[in-house]
Amino acid sequence: MFVFRRRFNLNKVANCFLQEHSTINKVMGTSSSRSFSPKCGTSKNENENRGTISRTDSTNHYVESVVCKANDLKENEMKVFDIGEEGKVLLVKQKGEFSAVGTKCTHYGAPLVTGALGDGRVRCPWHGACFNLKTGDIEDFPGFDSLPCYQVTVTEKGEVKVRAKISDLKSNKRSKDMGSRAPCDDTSVVIIGGGPSGATCAETLRGEGFKGRITIVAKENYLPYDRIKISKITTPTDIEKLQVRNQDYYTDANIEILKGVEATKLEPEAKVVHLSNGKKLPYSTVYIATGCKPRVPDIPGIDLKNIFTVRNYEDSVNILKALGSDKDKNVVVLGLSFIGLEAAASCTQASKSMTVVGKDTEPLGLIFGPEIGRSLRKLFEEKNVKFHFETTITKCNGENGMIQSVELANGATLPADLLILGVGSTFYTDFLKDSGIALRPNGAVIVSDKLETNIKNVYAGGDIAYAPVFAHNDEQMAIGHIGLSQYHGKVAGLNILKKETQLKTVPYFWTMLFGKSIRYAGCGKPSSTQIEGDIDALKFVIFFFDNSDKVIAVASCMRDPVVSQFAELVYQGKSLYKKDLKDDPFAWTK
Repeated sequence: MFVFRRRFNLNKVANCFLQEHSTINKVMGTSSSRSFSPKCGTSKNENENRGTISRTDSTNHYVESVVCKANDLKENEMKVFDIGEEGKVLLVKQKGEFSAVGTKCTHYGAPLVTGALGDGRVRCPWHGACFNLKTGDIEDFPGFDSLPCYQVTVTEKGEVKVRAKISDLKSNKRSKDMGSRAPCDDTSVVIIGGGPSGATCAETLRGEGFKGRITIVAKENYLPYDRIKISKITTPTDIEKLQVRNQDYYTDANIEILKGVEATKLEPEAKVVHLSNGKKLPYSTVYIATGCKPRVPDIPGIDLKNIFTVRNYEDSVNILKALGSDKDKNVVVLGLSFIGLEAAASCTQASKSMTVVGKDTEPLGLIFGPEIGRSLRKLFEEKNVKFHFETTITKCNGENGMIQSVELANGATLPADLLILGVGSTFYTDFLKDSGIALRPNGAVIVSDKLETNIKNVYAGGDIAYAPVFAHNDEQMAIGHIGLSQYHGKVAGLNILKKETQLKTVPYFWTMLFGKSIRYAGCGKPSSTQIEGDIDALKFVIFFFDNSDKVIAVASCMRDPVVSQFAELVYQGKSLYKKDLKDDPFAWTK
C-alpha cells in the first residue's frame, strides 16, 4: 500500500499520532479540567457538541485532549491538530488505526503533513528523512533525532484522544534511549571517522543494546557536526551550534571520541588500528567511514594563500576571514557542480565580484540538462555572478605568497583575491592499501549488502563504500550523500550486532541556490528526460528514464513533495514508467 497527497491546505493541516513510551502508559496521576477549542476546521458549536475536554497532569507534565472525531480522518490521511493549548500533534489514520507523532521533521523542521505517507511511516518533504508511525523512530536520514510519539485512544463516542508529554510537544524531537551505563563487556568496536556515518553507527550500537567499548577516531578536533552547512558560507557559526551532540551526551552513552587523531594503518589479522598519535587501538569489530577529501588540481601556483577547498568547519571559517567585511575581494570559484555553486551563491553578497569557471556548458547541466542549466545561469547572473564555461584554470598568479589572478585555458585572466575549489573529491582510504581489504582502483571500499568487506568483522560505509543500491537493482555504486551516509551507519551498527539488515537505499540529495531548493531522488545514467512545469520560473519536475522508459530518478524545484513521494514509491519496491505519465504526469501521487 502506498498513499500520496498531491495538494495540501496548510490551513487545515491536522495531525497524526503514535503510541507513546511505555512509561507514559503507567503514569496517569490526577488532573484538572481545562478549556479547549480544537482547530480542525470546525465551528465552536461543533466542538462543544463533541464534548471535547483537555486535562493536564501537573505532577508529570502531561496533557490529554480530545483532538477530533474518528471520522474526521479518512483512511491513509494525516492532519495536524492542536492538543489543548500546549502544542500540536500529527495524527495519521492507517489500516483503521490512529497514530500520533511530532509535527516537524527533526532535521530542519519541515512540516511532515506535507510529506509522503508510506506504509507505516512518513517521509520528510524537504530532505527525505523517514519516521516510523508507531514508534516515532527515525528510519532513514538525514537527522539524528526521532519524533516524539504520543498515546492515542478512541472513546466509545468515537472521539480521538491524545495524551502527550508537554516537553515533547515543545521540543518536537526525541533522542533514542542509549540504555544504562552498565559495565562494559570485553568486546570493542572501533569506528574510524567522526562524521555523520560514524556518529550514527555509534548511536545505533548503543541504542540497540551493545555493552562493549565504542571508540570513534575523529580526524578533526570537534565532535560530529552538521557538515551540510559548511558550503553555505554566510556568517560565522560557532562549532558548538553545528555539533549534533554535546560531550555530555557521548559521555552518558559511554562513547569515547578521540579528536584530532587519524588512522594510519589497519591490521585485520591482529585486529589493531594504528593511530597518528603513535598508539594502537585493538578492536573486535571495526567500521570504516572516513569519507572524502577535496580534490586539488595540479596546476602552477595552487599552493598560494587564499586558495580554499570546502569540506570542513575550518574551511568555512578561513573563507569568511579571507572575505572580510569590506566587500572588496574578487572571488573565483572553480567548479559548476553543487559545492562550487553553493559556495558562489553564499559568498556573492560579501564579495566585490564573483566568477564561476567550469568545463560544463551550463551550471549543473550534466545532472539536470541544458534547459534547467540555462535557468540556473539566469538566476546567478541576476545576482551579478559571471561565468566562464567549457574551460578551466591553468595557472594561479600571486604576489608575496597571496593569489592575485588566475589564467584560464580559454586565454582569459581573471582577478582573484580568493579562489574556491569545488572540483570533486577522492577517498580517505590510503591507509587501507596494505590491509587486504578489497578496494576499487579509485580507493572506494567494496562491501556487501550488509556493508561487510571481504574481511570478517570489518565494515565500511558512507562516501567510501562501493555498496549495492536498492533503487538501482542493487548495482554497486559509491554515492556521497549525507542521508545515505547516516543510513549506512545505522545498517552497519545493526549488522555488527548480528541483527542482519540488508541495504534498502534510495539516494536523496538537494541543494539550495539563492533561495531555490532543488531536490533529487534515485540514481543512474538517464537515456532521456521529461520536464513538467515552468523552467524559466524554476518551478518544475524532471523525470529521468532509462532505456526501457522506466523512471530511475525524479528532480524538482518548488514542487514539494513530489521527490519524497517518488523516493517512497521506489522504497516500497514499485516502479514508474513513461506510459504512466501520459494522461496525468502526477496521477501516481494522488
